[in-house]
Amino acid sequence: MTTTRTSTMTTVSRISFEHRRDALGIGASQPRLSWMVQTEAEAWRQTAYEIEVSEPGGEPRTRTGPIASEQSVLVPWPCAPLTSRQRLAVQVRVWGNDGCVSDWSEPALVEAGLLQAEDWSAQCIRPAWDEDPSIDQPAPLLRRAFTVRPGLASARLYITALGVYEAEMNGVPVGDHVLAPGWTSYHHRLRYQTFDVTELVREGANAIGATLGDGWFRGRLGYSGGRRNIYGEHVALLAQLELRYADGSMERVETDKSWHAARGSILSSSLYDGETYDARLARPGWSQAGYDASDWAGVTVVAWDKATLYAPDGPPVRRIEERPPVAIFLSPSGRTLVDFGQNLVGRLRIRVQGRAGTTITLRHAEVLEHGELGTRPLRLAKATDRYTLCGEGVETWEPRFTFHGFRYAEVEGWPGELCTEDLCAIVCHSDMERTGWFECSEPLLNQLHENVLWSMRGNFLDIPTDCPQRDERLGWTGDLQVFAPTATFLYHCAGFLQSWLADLAADQRDVDGVVPFVVPDILHHDAGGSAGGAAVWSDAAVIVPWVLYQRFGDTGILARQFESMRSWVDVMAERAGPGRLWNTGFQFGDWLDPTAPPDRPEAAPTDKYLIATASFAYSAELLSRAAGVLGRQDEARHYSELANEVRRAFVAEYVTANGRIVSDTPTAYTLALAFGLLSEEKQRASAGKQLVGLVRDSGYHISTGFVGTPLICDALCSVGAYDAAYRLLLQRECPSWLYPVTMGATTIWERWDSLLPDGTINPGEMTSFNHYALGAIGDWLHRVLGGLASASPGYRRISIAPRPGGGLSRATVRHQTPYGLASVAWRIANRQMSLEVVVPPNTTAVVTLPGSDEASLEVGSGTHRWVYAYTLADTRPKLTLDHPLSAFLDDPQAGAIVTATLSRFIPQAGVQMQGASQGYSALPLRAILSMLPNTGEISAAIEKALADLNERSQESQTEVNLPEE
Repeated sequence: MTTTRTSTMTTVSRISFEHRRDALGIGASQPRLSWMVQTEAEAWRQTAYEIEVSEPGGEPRTRTGPIASEQSVLVPWPCAPLTSRQRLAVQVRVWGNDGCVSDWSEPALVEAGLLQAEDWSAQCIRPAWDEDPSIDQPAPLLRRAFTVRPGLASARLYITALGVYEAEMNGVPVGDHVLAPGWTSYHHRLRYQTFDVTELVREGANAIGATLGDGWFRGRLGYSGGRRNIYGEHVALLAQLELRYADGSMERVETDKSWHAARGSILSSSLYDGETYDARLARPGWSQAGYDASDWAGVTVVAWDKATLYAPDGPPVRRIEERPPVAIFLSPSGRTLVDFGQNLVGRLRIRVQGRAGTTITLRHAEVLEHGELGTRPLRLAKATDRYTLCGEGVETWEPRFTFHGFRYAEVEGWPGELCTEDLCAIVCHSDMERTGWFECSEPLLNQLHENVLWSMRGNFLDIPTDCPQRDERLGWTGDLQVFAPTATFLYHCAGFLQSWLADLAADQRDVDGVVPFVVPDILHHDAGGSAGGAAVWSDAAVIVPWVLYQRFGDTGILARQFESMRSWVDVMAERAGPGRLWNTGFQFGDWLDPTAPPDRPEAAPTDKYLIATASFAYSAELLSRAAGVLGRQDEARHYSELANEVRRAFVAEYVTANGRIVSDTPTAYTLALAFGLLSEEKQRASAGKQLVGLVRDSGYHISTGFVGTPLICDALCSVGAYDAAYRLLLQRECPSWLYPVTMGATTIWERWDSLLPDGTINPGEMTSFNHYALGAIGDWLHRVLGGLASASPGYRRISIAPRPGGGLSRATVRHQTPYGLASVAWRIANRQMSLEVVVPPNTTAVVTLPGSDEASLEVGSGTHRWVYAYTLADTRPKLTLDHPLSAFLDDPQAGAIVTATLSRFIPQAGVQMQGASQGYSALPLRAILSMLPNTGEISAAIEKALADLNERSQESQTEVNLPEE
């Protein structure tokens, strides 16, 4: 290929390796490369690329030459595999269909970690003293002094812990990680971190130290009291500091018996219960050179398999944001409460001055009840931090080894008056890159989306948890399975979830292919005579890898998880047997259906085995597709036929010839439609009609649980019932997505009524105010309301197809795809639709103009705009008393007239109208009114109000569709 022109308009940027922004200490010997292109050229497509690899600041050691390819995401490593510790600089340039070549990109650095177990010479060590493993222990300090010769070129610290750690060198914290190394299935996979500590090391005397906390390793985990010491009874440190000199020599300072240990000022640290710190016990200078550690204890070596050590796939947990209080006030009982205005996850940082020995107690909760801290939902989690002052000037403190889910804090023992500048909330979560944004003309929907975002932030703290506040905080597979599409739009979480899936596969192998309910698996749950495994929850093994492939275009994730995916589908096939109906054993069912009693969340009306068989068919189908992507054609055919067999069994067992389903519930019809279980169009049309009817009969309130709720809007749209989907979305009465918003929620709740209308907390024991699962509606907001979706894996081809509805006049959605920023903005005003679309370089988009008869358009990269006449069809029938009650349930304005009129004459009748049952929906309104006293007067009032409404609707339709804001 001959270069003829260099383009200054086209640049290469954002080079990344294996989904990692920071490639220091990467664990892959052949990391795949991705890059983005910025260009002013329209419809730009890459035609070739060239990669140059060199020693940092040195001459190129590999240059590929131009490679004809459009690929710019997860491109194969271009040269010999990295060896442990090897550091290289990578540059890229690209050719486009405009005939131009870009300049070389800025060098992107990649450095391998310790890739082999043999690279580790350090030993795991713990304090030599005896400990009582049945109670919380003080956090030990471990240290060692060392000397650095002249001529140091670089220093790397490879470090991990059994427990959690914070490292220091010469009195300075190493890195900014929180609760490192995080939580994995430790006996299978223990992450280590790599730090460049060259700037922290100095010639001559030095010291290194670390503080250890219980964390997930030996701290209390699980509900109903939980268990301690799940992974071991002692915390320990593994650290290897490698000093490289200019002459090529290397020295190591590693954990071994030469280290010393002492108890520090953290008296206890618990993820659930909080941290207790006594500043009077601090050891100033303990991690600095020259500190006298002669009275410190020795250490003991702990056996640990180095083959379990892995470099991280995703980002660490960090302090992401600081939020000051919005109010400080007294509760009715006289307690000092602080409101941070947002339900968040993290801890408090305080600045205080007072007498030595003064203890400040900080209690945390998500809500208030009767004006006091609402701690009952925390169950057995104390969520309490304590700080005892040393009395030396202004003291600043933040817990190290705990986190809380809270909006409110109760402060006890503060010396003097508490002011807003004395404390702030530190928001902590895995430091993922934000990639998705949404905004529309309805403020309540904007707040709902913000609540979804905050619930993801709070629950993506090293693993995807169900909730962040009570005595649980576990990686429930079902929660993540339903939320994965939303999560992958909002944040670049491929590496984060890839790590979690690796733990899922490891724990799954321990129980013969059965997928645990939580990952890492601390429950060892035995349900129904098996080692766990349930529909929807365990299907995370199949569905989550498929979602990651669809959103990031990474076939490597499918390849790594394929055996896990197949093992789970094979387990379902074994449990179902030759009849292909999974109708035995434990199932969660349509968990938390709103009709279920507070103390029985599993008591849903949808047949749990219908759900199990539907999920079996869907997972088998996805596994077949994954096999096809990977070129495993025999397995693709096998699992495709298995999926067909399960679908046929489902229809034979649960579906009539006319499309009625045995469980006549919205969730049953939703699964049948969303999972493609009905092959006959007659059955599909009937199921769609029945689903719409059930949604209408609910008064457009949520009537689905954990299984149906994430899918119901898509199921409605699949049969053309967009109006019903919008009515359901925009419902404000409980149960609905917007009811919590009207109650002041700033995160997604576990239950629709976690907070009752009177401000009291739901009486059920299981009540959380930060549970992202029901926030899965976010994916529908992005794809359907906003209109931005992936049309091919990894957004190489983008679908632009907004479906306005619900009276909304505008929406904007943006997503940072692997190729760059894509966005859609639509607006309706003055009988016109304006649509603006941004398509990133090296992609194309299929655009369907809403409300237009034009065929879909295919466009290339760049900014595209359309403005055209947009007339809302007058779909409102001119309702009279002779229309069925269902017509009034479908029309919010007419329904409100009937309800208000009835309430004026017969208050109880108005309440009944709001919750009209299926038995009356087909009757004409006139017939229903004839059963009431004063029927003539009531009927006349309703007729007059309906006539006025019809006249106003006609005038509005003639003048303008929607007002300009």
